[in-house]
Amino acid sequence: MSNTKWLTHPAIATGIAINVFILALAIGWSGDTAALWRLLGEDGIVEWMQFLCFTVIAGLLGFVFVERLRQAKRSKLELLALGGLSALCALAALEEISWFQRILNVQSSEFFVANNRQGETNLHNLALGSASLHKTVLLKLIFIAGITHNLILPLLARTRPGVRRWVESLGLYLPPLSASVVYLVLVALSHLLIEHPRKGELGETFGAVHYLATVFGAYFAGVAYERAPLFENPADRRRMSTLFAMWMAFLLLVGWMLSAGAGVAAAAAASAAA
Repeated sequence: MSNTKWLTHPAIATGIAINVFILALAIGWSGDTAALWRLLGEDGIVEWMQFLCFTVIAGLLGFVFVERLRQAKRSKLELLALGGLSALCALAALEEISWFQRILNVQSSEFFVANNRQGETNLHNLALGSASLHKTVLLKLIFIAGITHNLILPLLARTRPGVRRWVESLGLYLPPLSASVVYLVLVALSHLLIEHPRKGELGETFGAVHYLATVFGAYFAGVAYERAPLFENPADRRRMSTLFAMWMAFLLLVGWMLSAGAGVAAAAAASAAA
């Protein structure tokens, strides 16, 4: 069932194009402090893009969970993995925008004012020593999981096909190695080429877009996936893949519009003037 035309698949190609565009935008705006803050700041373009991507990924994984639940041959472990990952992505989406706190203009409770490094209602910025939970623990876990899932396991699967079958038996998937390499290179370039206190947001956005494309590609279209995809008819896969690629591009536009609506442009100007 595996589709080996990875980089030319509409969803994968669009994901790479979006990430390249965002990096190019950051490089082009690197000389304009206000513009760069508009891209990377709180409620900025990349933060909203992360929220949108994680929200859609949660929905996609939830849909796959329900479809697997209806199948006669299913394991509790793969249902647990799919359901857990769907919930985790939904949590990540809400954490990105502090559970709509700034959008709804809700004040943080005393606990979060005292224990959150940004005074926000979220968990990932809780103080842990002199840093935050995000920087001290989560980033390290994300790095280890990302390298293992995107590089180590796909490399092993090239010579040991059983690795891919084992991963898929758990309800998971392996991204196409070529797409993963592009993603990791873009993350490295963002750290080398961009000087900004929030440049790490670029890598997080690249990851969100990468997983949005590869989750759809694997489970729905059979890209680098040996199990039967949800769309088994080739014509249906082609049509849905094209529509999904268009939807991904639309998410970037929505993220841009939401950043403007959240008033990040004014905040960016204030940061530049400070």
